[in-house]
Amino acid sequence: MASEEHAGTEKADRVIAELEERLALLERERDEHLADLKRVAADFDNYRKRTARDQESLVARAHERLVKELLPVLDDLERALEAAERHEEAKLEDGVRLVHRELQGALAKEGLEEIATDEGFDPHVHEALLTQPSEEDDGAILQVLQKGYRLGDRVLRPARVVISQGAPEA
Repeated sequence: MASEEHAGTEKADRVIAELEERLALLERERDEHLADLKRVAADFDNYRKRTARDQESLVARAHERLVKELLPVLDDLERALEAAERHEEAKLEDGVRLVHRELQGALAKEGLEEIATDEGFDPHVHEALLTQPSEEDDGAILQVLQKGYRLGDRVLRPARVVISQGAPEA
């Protein structure tokens, strides 16, 4: 009996040793996976910060470029104001026209386009403020109260218009 007990104890010791070895292996794997996870988390955090910095830099460069485009407009406005102080109306009108042309050109370079109003009313790009009876077809644009603009494919401001509601009733 003692030998059976001794054999059982040896077997239990072997099982315990195998379990401890397996536990140690699993703990090493866990530690490796945890370290990998921490590395990935740190890499992602660095990526997020770098992307945010890059985006801020891009926005700053875009603002800088637009401001550089608008500086000549500012110069022309100052010249027009100086002409106004000297009561040179003809030069003032020329100066304002020049400023308008410069500003329009700078904004066009950025992709700004005026919304067309020579066709019928389109609720996606026009805002009807009033309707009036007229000889024009129903929905025809009679008057533009405020120009509309789009930047690329996005409407920045719809054109505010007066549209026809058809022929007046007799």
